[in-house]
Amino acid sequence: MSQLIDSFNRQHNYLRISVTDRCNLRCVYCQPADGIELRQRSEILTFDEIERVAKLFAEIGVNKIRITGGEPLVRKDLPKLIQRLAIIPGIRILGMTTNGVLLKSFAHQLKQSGLTNLNVSLDSLRSSRFELISGRQYFKDVLDGIYASLDAGFQPLKLNVVVMGGINDDELLDFVEFVRDKPINVRFIEYMPFKFNQWNQAKFVSFQQMVETISGRFEMQRIKSIDENSVAKEYRITGVMGTISFITSMSDHFCGTCNRIRLTADGSIKSCLFHPAEINLRSALRDNTSDEIITGMIHSAIIAKPFGHPAAEELVAIENRSMIQIGG
Repeated sequence: MSQLIDSFNRQHNYLRISVTDRCNLRCVYCQPADGIELRQRSEILTFDEIERVAKLFAEIGVNKIRITGGEPLVRKDLPKLIQRLAIIPGIRILGMTTNGVLLKSFAHQLKQSGLTNLNVSLDSLRSSRFELISGRQYFKDVLDGIYASLDAGFQPLKLNVVVMGGINDDELLDFVEFVRDKPINVRFIEYMPFKFNQWNQAKFVSFQQMVETISGRFEMQRIKSIDENSVAKEYRITGVMGTISFITSMSDHFCGTCNRIRLTADGSIKSCLFHPAEINLRSALRDNTSDEIITGMIHSAIIAKPFGHPAAEELVAIENRSMIQIGG
């Protein structure tokens, strides 16, 4: 079996599949203030096409898939796709990242369909601030979705928190308290810059700053990861059931061990979140192109992958798709 190895000898076994560019929130860091031009339904990959691509990736070494969006649960019949992906030979981990708005109705069904891992995005524990960040009044729906997911057996559940200076950085300790009696891993994520997502240096809060804040109140102990490709710096907190992690994309990037590749909702392979170059598979999939040629296109995308991303100041100016169009 051939493997997905790039020109820097990094092996790729992790595929992130966006199933839609639509979302029921409008988070400030994810999409431009004036919105995006949504793809026509005909431009979005069908479940058959997604399954075919996923099988090809599995044949060349991918064993972990994560479903993203937009918001994946706005895609009709998503649990049916989960069922199909869960039985692909070689796929050991099948995860999803969701904003949690619709999760209460889907949590148990997703677990039964074969989803193994679940991340929920929640950037504030205050209803009014949640609305300020997300543009919508769905705070209680997200909390209900979190509790439904725990009840369904997604343990540990992961909460993704994008930390923004002057907006929600004063809630770090609140999130630790929130998981005091819950099997949840809170993942504090450094604010990542895109051209139109309102990033600036004043809003950036580094991993080091977050640790300083939390360690001033709580005793922290680093947990050594058994996964060499893990991007999270994880800690136990004395007296707390849950754990916390830090995703340090900007202050201490993990490009050197990156094992990820992305498939956008409209069928493009992106080898790097911050690299504008793409190879679109949709036409090939619809023109009865052979598996061998499509696999070759995937390998070409990997070979062209850069070693790392530029500095934040450069990323703000790069012409690239917004986060919602790429898939988180």
